[in-house]
Amino acid sequence: MSVSIRVNDELYNLAKTQAKAEFRTIPSQIEYWARVGRAAMDNPDLPIEMVEKLLIAINEESEPFEFSN
Repeated sequence: MSVSIRVNDELYNLAKTQAKAEFRTIPSQIEYWARVGRAAMDNPDLPIEMVEKLLIAINEESEPFEFSN
């Protein structure tokens, strides 16, 4: 579902610049910031850089690890 929201020009321009640098759309950049912010609020003891890396790791595709006997 898509919903239109209003953001101020400053946030829009910051998102536009960052989105271009990170190969995202502007809405995707704002959504990413919202997810990072929400995770940071849910985990106030973690540094923001760790929160960001954890979100990236959660979304990475990976192969199951097999233990050798």
